[in-house]
Amino acid sequence: MLIVLLIFLMVTATFRPQPSLRLALPESSQAQKTGANESPPLVVSIDAQGNLRLGAEARPVTAEQLKSELAAQVEKKPDLKLAINADKAAPFGEIVKVMDAAKEAHIKMVNAFTKENGK
Repeated sequence: MLIVLLIFLMVTATFRPQPSLRLALPESSQAQKTGANESPPLVVSIDAQGNLRLGAEARPVTAEQLKSELAAQVEKKPDLKLAINADKAAPFGEIVKVMDAAKEAHIKMVNAFTKENGK
C-alpha cells in the first residue's frame, strides 16, 4: 500500500499544467533558449484565429483588457518581460496590437517564441 501511495505522489508531483492552446510556431535560425536563472516572462498567446490569451493559464482577453492587465503587471514589476507566443498563421494585426499594448505599458523587453529551423 505504501509503495502505491509513493508512486502516486511521485507521478502527480511531476505534472505541470500546460496551456491547452496548441500553436505552430514560426521557425528562426537565430532561436535561443532562455536561461534557467532568468525570471519567466509574461506570455501572451495568439492563435491562428487571432484570439489573445494571457499568462501561463492561457486566460482569454480582449485587446483592451490586455492593455489594462499589462499596465497593472508593470506597476507590480517594473522590469517585466513580455513574450509573444503567436501561431505562424496568426493575423499580423493582432501581433502589432500586442506590441502596441506593451509599448503603451512601458515594457522594455518583448520577445517572440520561435522554434529552431528543422526541429
